Amino acid sequence: MIDAEWWEYDDADEMAEAVAGDIAYIIGQALEARGRALVAFPGGATPLPALKLLADMKIEWADVTILPTDDRLVPVTDPMSNAGALARLFLPKKARVVPLTAGEKDPVAAGRAADERIAEFDWPLDVAWLGMGEDGHTASIFPGPDFDAAIAGPKARRALGVRPDPLPANAPVNRVTLTGPTLVTARTVTLVLQGKAKRKVVEQALKQGASSTLPIGRLLAELDMDIDIHWCP
Repeated sequence: MIDAEWWEYDDADEMAEAVAGDIAYIIGQALEARGRALVAFPGGATPLPALKLLADMKIEWADVTILPTDDRLVPVTDPMSNAGALARLFLPKKARVVPLTAGEKDPVAAGRAADERIAEFDWPLDVAWLGMGEDGHTASIFPGPDFDAAIAGPKARRALGVRPDPLPANAPVNRVTLTGPTLVTARTVTLVLQGKAKRKVVEQALKQGASSTLPIGRLLAELDMDIDIHWCP
């Protein structure tokens, strides 16, 4: 079983401050070491307070490239677009925000285009900041016909179009996600959760390891490093 260090907080505000501080430190270390940083941030409601705090921190954002860990096949102006949400926060700070989608409707074509678009970057990611749904999905790695490819490779593939089966009720569209190999080879991988139900899912996934039926379990089993898990009720 992978070693996970749990960081527990009394509430979402306390967690947001801690996570924003940790991510800012990682970015600062990358900028000091290499003069640039490449990071992947999640969408959804849980990370938003920390993202807002992070955007207001004194960082040389012009040297930072930000990718969403995943996105839906919707325009960046759509409220469901993760890239759109990140752009609204970080483009005014002069960061480079790179969408994973560009108006495609077919997930296979969208994944190929995204993979080509980000191939030039200086990999690996400095940090992969992950969230998770109560069903155990992370990024847009869901059960479905593209699950094994999203989890395990090919390892040269950075992004992949995915067709969740069934489509999530709250956002019934296909997706593009950074692949498992791309996420787990980041210099730092951080998982941020809220709620007792999600904690139980992760604890179960960690115990099951590579035999887990949950996407988060399969992904974490591929890690070659320990992981920090930030959690609040």
